[in-house]
Amino acid sequence: MRVTDELHGQKFFVHQMDPATGKKLAFATPLFLALVLINIADLIFAVDSVPAIFAITTDNFIIYTANIMAILGLRALYFTLAAIVHRFHYLKYALALVLVFIGGKIFWNQMVGKLDSAISLGVTAAIIAGRIF
Repeated sequence: MRVTDELHGQKFFVHQMDPATGKKLAFATPLFLALVLINIADLIFAVDSVPAIFAITTDNFIIYTANIMAILGLRALYFTLAAIVHRFHYLKYALALVLVFIGGKIFWNQMVGKLDSAISLGVTAAIIAGRIF
């Protein structure tokens, strides 16, 4: 794919003269590449959340809708957190602890049995609240 070196306003594609052939060809802009990378990141984060939703339920409808909501909401959540992360010094550690808890919960569900959802939500909320305040 041919890509221009500079932005062209809000355009994803532009037509320019190719220096080698002298013909007018379609070029993608860096804005298009940024859009593609953001959407790939959204998809990776949504796929990453699949094991977490399986730890909560096996209902296909809930799993499907939760992943759709993850795709739609992660970008907005990322920009919100990126704007305020400097205020919460321990938020990164809290999110890491939540991921460790979810991973442990997956093993717990396989070895012992299902953990009550209220306990999971309480632990997650306590970890995040404890690191924010």
